[in-house]
Amino acid sequence: MTSALEAVRSRRSWSKVTDAAPTRAELLTLMSAAGRVADHSSMEPWRVIELRGSDRERLGRAINKAEGQGGSSSKPLRAPLLLAVVATYRKNDKVPRWEQEAVASGVAHVLSLLLDEAGWGVIWRTGHYTRSKAVAKLHGLAKNEELMGWLYVGGKPPKARPGRRKVVDARRHFSRLPSAKRVDERDLSELDAQA
Repeated sequence: MTSALEAVRSRRSWSKVTDAAPTRAELLTLMSAAGRVADHSSMEPWRVIELRGSDRERLGRAINKAEGQGGSSSKPLRAPLLLAVVATYRKNDKVPRWEQEAVASGVAHVLSLLLDEAGWGVIWRTGHYTRSKAVAKLHGLAKNEELMGWLYVGGKPPKARPGRRKVVDARRHFSRLPSAKRVDERDLSELDAQA
């Protein structure tokens, strides 16, 4: 069994997949694990909608409608299974909307890692039409919900070589808390600049 570190380091997006797809039972197991992301007050502000077969064609029509075009977009046909990840916001004085969206995004990311580790090719696709009325209506979204995007899932092509991703230089994104003196000096210089 791979470690979490190995799974994350080897993850890549699969833009081309085969027609194979995980079963509903497999998905439920993986979603149960993905739902363990950090979730303030255990609100579970997310849900996942499964799209297979002709559901993908219906999504293609909704995407084209959102784009002001007729016909059907072929984008949803790029994978046999699409998993629409939805943020479901709940009123809560302790947990702001952005934090609930972060939970839904976390579930999507962890689910993509779990699917990849289970041998499935996955890519997270979005687009401005995720916020369109036509696409929201197709997915049956309530007023307190937003579509975060879709995980396109299928089999990994047998001859495809895993791509190499650039190693992230963590030093560029990691720092220490500024000293109190430096913060005070910066605050003073910002005040001088505003004057």
